[in-house]
Parts: sequence; C-alpha cells; structure tokens
Amino acid sequence: MKLKFTKMQGIGNDFIVIDGYTHPVTLSPAQICKLADRHFGVGFDQLLLVEQASNPDADFRYRIFNADGGEVEQCGNGARCFVRFVHDKALTEKMEIKVETARGIIFPRLESNGLVTVNMGEPRFAPSEIPFAAEQEATTYTLQAGSESLTISAVSMGNPHAVTVVSDVDSAPVGVLGPLVETHTRFPQRVNAGFMQVVDPHHIRLRVYERGSGETLACGTGACAAVVSGIRRGLLQSPVKVTTRGGELNIAWDGGHAPVWMTGPAETVFEGEIDI
Repeated sequence: MKLKFTKMQGIGNDFIVIDGYTHPVTLSPAQICKLADRHFGVGFDQLLLVEQASNPDADFRYRIFNADGGEVEQCGNGARCFVRFVHDKALTEKMEIKVETARGIIFPRLESNGLVTVNMGEPRFAPSEIPFAAEQEATTYTLQAGSESLTISAVSMGNPHAVTVVSDVDSAPVGVLGPLVETHTRFPQRVNAGFMQVVDPHHIRLRVYERGSGETLACGTGACAAVVSGIRRGLLQSPVKVTTRGGELNIAWDGGHAPVWMTGPAETVFEGEIDI
C-alpha cells in the first residue's frame, strides 16, 4: 500500500501528517514504528492523523501516535501543524477550527502573520486526572528517580507532565533522568518529563523527554505545562516566552480555570509517498 504524507515541523518537533479525512487510513503500531525510523522510514516524533469528527460540534478529529506506535491524547506543536495542514489541503476555509481529540475539543487558529494560536484548554492538577499516584493535590511533589530526589510539579494538558526546575538546561541530565521519570510507577500511563530553567518571570528555557519518543527539540504541551507549573509556584508571570532547542513559543495563562493559550509557527517541510 502506498501512503501519501506531509512532513511538517513546529519549532523542530517533527511530524508526518496523513489525510484520513478524505479517505480513511488504518495503520498498525508496527507500520507506524517503521515509518518513524529515521534510517529506513520517514522519521518523526509523532504521526498525526486527520479524520472526520465523531463529535457533531467539531470540524475534524485529531489522532496522535508516538514513534513507538502508541496513541496519545494531545500534542501542542502537532495541533499547530494540524490547522496549517487542513488549510493547505483546502479541507477548510475557517481561520479557527474545532478539533476533536481524545481529551476533548481544542481550537487552533491560523493568524494573519502566519503563526498559529491554540486554545489548549484548562490545565488539570487533580492526581486522578493526570493520572498520578498521590494522596492529595499539591503544587509540588517529591519523586525518587534512581538516586536523585526530584521536586516536580504534576499537571495534565490533555496528557501527563512532570516538570522539574533546573539551574541550567544545557547541563541537566535529561538523558538519564528523563527515562526514569517517564516510566515512574507513580505515573500509571507514563509521563512527559520537563526540565525548566527560569531565566526571568517572563522567560524560560525548556527541554522535554517525551513519553514514547525520547527527548525532542520541542514539546508544545510540555511548554504549556512548564509555564502553568511555574506560575503556580510563583516563579513566572503570564505571558511567558519558552525557548526550546528547536525555537520559541509564547504561552499565556490567567490562572484558575482559565485556558492556556499557545502561539508559535508551523511549517511544511516536504510532501512524499511511501510504500508500506
């Protein structure tokens, strides 16, 4: 079977996007892993599948698969690429669309300057909603990762995140601690591990070890989770510029039950076809 795809990236977080809206597409975890291989396939952090919505209030359905073939609930950089894709493919003329995800409706909006803004919804802090094993909700928790005792913030942005504050992201042992946090038994569905350096109240640097993909150049939901965590801890003030290894995002959150807003670029790299 020949599969047409679009390779896209959002500040270095790279994807292949597949049109399952016009013609239904079904891929097995093994096929996704093959496509994700950067030597023998196309290579990507996540595969994004555009489908017809089952929710009558939504314009599209958005499904996300990690490089290991597992399906996940949310991806912020992918959401920006999603709205760029459906516009470029003339699947909609709307500047703002309603997109059904595994965790509810999101609202990506294509701006006149070419950037994309996404209403990422309300962050969730209750341990049962992350999910995270804790007796009660708290701003920070202590997590034992190997020989290290980490202070983390736990939050769901539609997917689970654990955020640790570090003095310098460049020297932070992300490759060592990331896998230990990702697979920690207190996170029954695994977790995205964020390492945040506070530059000033309106600027952070961030690295994220993503669940099922390893460290990526950027993580949109990870940027949202880091900013929300920093604001709750009194370290940050909205809006916040987030500098990742792939580029910059702007995140705004008014606290409480307010939604998190993310703005950043989304670009097409190339179109292709592969025999799977």
